[in-house]
Amino acid sequence: MTASLTVRDEHWPLASAFVIARGAKTEAHVLVVEISQDGAIGRGEAVPYGRYGQTMDGEVARVEALRGAIEGGLSRQALQDLAPAGAARNAVDCALWDLEAKLSGVPAWKHAGRPRLDPVKTCYTISLDTPEAMAQAARMAARRPFLKLKIGGADDLDRVIAVRAAAPKARLVVDANEGLEFEDLKRLAGDFARLDVKMIEQPLKAEEDGALEGYESPVVLCADESLHTRADLAVCARRYGAVNVKLDKAGGLTEALMVVAQARALGLQVMAGCMVATSLSMAPAMIIAQGADVVDLDGPLLLARDRKPGLVFDGALIHPTPVELWG
Repeated sequence: MTASLTVRDEHWPLASAFVIARGAKTEAHVLVVEISQDGAIGRGEAVPYGRYGQTMDGEVARVEALRGAIEGGLSRQALQDLAPAGAARNAVDCALWDLEAKLSGVPAWKHAGRPRLDPVKTCYTISLDTPEAMAQAARMAARRPFLKLKIGGADDLDRVIAVRAAAPKARLVVDANEGLEFEDLKRLAGDFARLDVKMIEQPLKAEEDGALEGYESPVVLCADESLHTRADLAVCARRYGAVNVKLDKAGGLTEALMVVAQARALGLQVMAGCMVATSLSMAPAMIIAQGADVVDLDGPLLLARDRKPGLVFDGALIHPTPVELWG
């Protein structure tokens, strides 16, 4: 039986404004792909991201351009050559993974070569704000084991000091979203180390991170905007000690799994990351989160409501993906 493709965009309101160095958002705008075949429906969700030149209309058009191939039985392997890495390919790739699992009765994690799917503990993100407001947010989340702080302004050190005082036992990741200059990083890194920050994510603009070559940071640096696919890994390995692997950047679970394997071979730490989206986006990322050094799949926790059924969160713990959701 031939496949049938459905494409739509959805809006999911956030519980509160999500603020990073580049701006703020109040909703998650997601691209959803459904592929139906033989009574089964495979689903994938992605987030078009303006930082990478993407728009919702543009990514919907990319999926529509694949309609003939998809409805003719497109394989995941063939997809990699037909579409560039990005949101559209991610949504289609994850839908194909889900469809394969449902048609075969074999979970996606088994198809991915994982021995099992274990629960993972996720970071919880504190949006960029005043030191006082970030401290209050951290105080409310102080029982969570891992907090991720958005920075990108003149008061960055005060922000981290305030959060550390409010959540003295939490492990901290600082995420600059390209908001620092190299001199800022060198000035702040020692203080961040003394405040027991475990990782600094994407301190410099991706186009300017060549400055990091030869720099010995006292805190592990993690590539985010600088790392999309395997093609970026060799350069990242000279500049960073870790990489943030996101399905939207890699263009799907298929490439993301290979990014993780190659990153490990290069001795890099791995963060399993996400955009702000529903549990349908997080579900396939749970596979790359297995064994990751840092897991940042808190997107659904930032929403006013999530998809049902969704992932089950028990504090910071994310339980294995229900098959009714994905995979």
